[in-house]
Amino acid sequence: MDNVVALLGVPGLEKDLGAVEERLEKALSPDDPFLAQVAQHLARAGGKRLRPALSVAVARAAGAEVTADVVDGAVAVELVHQGSLYHDDVMDSADLRHGVESANRRWGNLVSILTGDFLLARASEMAAALGSEVAGLLAATIARMCEGQVRELADAFNPARTEESYLSSIGGKTAALWSAACRTGGLTADLPRPQIDALTAYGWSFGMAFQICDDVLDVIGTDEELGKPAGNDLMEGVYTLPVLRALADEQSGPELRSLLGGPLGLPERDKAREIVRGSDGITYAVGVADGFATEAAAALASFTGEGAEALAQMPARLVDRYRSR
Repeated sequence: MDNVVALLGVPGLEKDLGAVEERLEKALSPDDPFLAQVAQHLARAGGKRLRPALSVAVARAAGAEVTADVVDGAVAVELVHQGSLYHDDVMDSADLRHGVESANRRWGNLVSILTGDFLLARASEMAAALGSEVAGLLAATIARMCEGQVRELADAFNPARTEESYLSSIGGKTAALWSAACRTGGLTADLPRPQIDALTAYGWSFGMAFQICDDVLDVIGTDEELGKPAGNDLMEGVYTLPVLRALADEQSGPELRSLLGGPLGLPERDKAREIVRGSDGITYAVGVADGFATEAAAALASFTGEGAEALAQMPARLVDRYRSR
């Protein structure tokens, strides 16, 4: 939590996130002790809480009070995110998440899937209590996340995947929830419609920039930085923007293409990462992320509340971390 407070630079955010954590703990405490243990596993392992932080931070940026409804909206968003992690780890056969043993590794796929379902249901329950618009928003967001994930699966191990397909996929599986987090903050803070729409645009652009940077990190980062094995996207046949750019390059493309198209062993994975790092794929992907960061900042141009300027600059600060790597 301390990391995201420093990251977003919004005054009062630490107190707000303390309230979010308390409410999240209650939401993750069903009557059944075993379900509670599994449901709390990833939440207690860590994570930046960026999505709920955005929900409360945008309310402050608009000069609104962070009420109990704003906190509950933020928790509902985080529950959607947590639920998706349980499902993602099953699909990826992941062993680690946030640096700890994944739920599917510890308790099996069936328990992990059902726990993810429980968290999505609990998110829907909380959203319904906040009104039909918030409930409809989160339901539509879950659907968009599924669409984005299916689009990604359809292109698995496909070296001919297009950048358009990639951007469409991450718009659904990632940016949709970031956008919903910001819109939920605006709705629960009862902001004017133009501000709610601006926050929605901000969240979507920020989410796009974040996912592209995250995909860059999978190529250039370490296991410790990621909290899971680096290069996992390549192993799973998910060819992200830096990889697609390297594939399109006349110099790096042929050698990289000869490695891809099917499952990789560790030596082939490491070689593929080396090729992508040696191409202009990283620089290109960071440039695309920077474009989305600029769009995000523009969406908050008229906001003057607490931390509005810091929040507007945050996507660009995130992207800047990858320029020199």
